[in-house]
Amino acid sequence: MSRVHVVYAHPSPDGFTREVLDAFLGGLSAYTLSDLYQAGFPAVMSAAEYARTAADPVPADVAAEQDRLAAADVWAFVYPVWWADCPAILKGWFDRVWTVGWAYQPMTVRPAKRAIVLCTAGYRVEELQAAGHYQAMRAVMIDDRIGARAESAEFVVLGGPDRAAHLERAAALGRSVQAVT
Repeated sequence: MSRVHVVYAHPSPDGFTREVLDAFLGGLSAYTLSDLYQAGFPAVMSAAEYARTAADPVPADVAAEQDRLAAADVWAFVYPVWWADCPAILKGWFDRVWTVGWAYQPMTVRPAKRAIVLCTAGYRVEELQAAGHYQAMRAVMIDDRIGARAESAEFVVLGGPDRAAHLERAAALGRSVQAVT
């Protein structure tokens, strides 16, 4: 059974993105969850954090996130697409958690076996692809932010009006995670 850590970024406890999260979690037998808005995760990197070297300690909230990720085989990120990207709180989470000496220069974190990016959008994937947004969003999240930090990564956009099918796909992804060893 895989150890799964989920990072969730949406300010409302209700709505479709929360339904997607719940469907994904329903497919898992066990997981840890970082609900960034509920936790009030500080998304702005301080000058001291920016200036730290790999030898310097990280803030306690960052260390806790890094510990959850290090303990997991699978990382999942669930969020809505806003302006062709993730919410600012998740971007700030990457800025603060992907620290020097942990996520790069050198990367000391053990790569996840699998990373899943599961995001909701108001547009169908075909519309996002036609506009070039899908490719850009995927490149930023998978190629840049996840990169070598996971052995495999998938980018799933649940866009458009087919809610029931999207919720089933989220649940199926959750169930598929258990197969990762």
